[in-house]
Amino acid sequence: MVAQTRAATAPKPADPALAGARILVVEARYYDALADELLAGARAAIEAAGAHATVVTVPGALEIPAAVAILADDYDAVVALGCVIRGETGHYDIVAGESARALMDLSVQRRLPLGNGILTVETEAQALERARVAEMNKGGGAAEAALAVLALKRAAAAA
Repeated sequence: MVAQTRAATAPKPADPALAGARILVVEARYYDALADELLAGARAAIEAAGAHATVVTVPGALEIPAAVAILADDYDAVVALGCVIRGETGHYDIVAGESARALMDLSVQRRLPLGNGILTVETEAQALERARVAEMNKGGGAAEAALAVLALKRAAAAA
């Protein structure tokens, strides 16, 4: 499978329906260098859409859903950013699965546009490749996903 580089693609024009949207970005800082890249990509995508980001930091991926549940009512969409790297124990499976499940439940139950940018990888090298804005830019992709669902929600409400 060939990985596509997101940074090489032309920027999309801003959607007027997203101008001024309030986006909550909840980032886990467990891996600072990865978090910096994920956040840079997410911020760029949100800014390109004409939306506004508020960033909240939590210690790890398991804390992201709780922060979203507490804070999401004041926002139009949410972007979750973090990384889980497989270790020698089964803890990886719990963190990766439970954080993803909780985010999906919140998104569906609340009809909350949510982009899940929590990387689940085998190695730090894989994580860096996915996080780097100049490579796979998964932070930007998560923000774009949240914005796309928000645009859909707003279009449905206007119809």
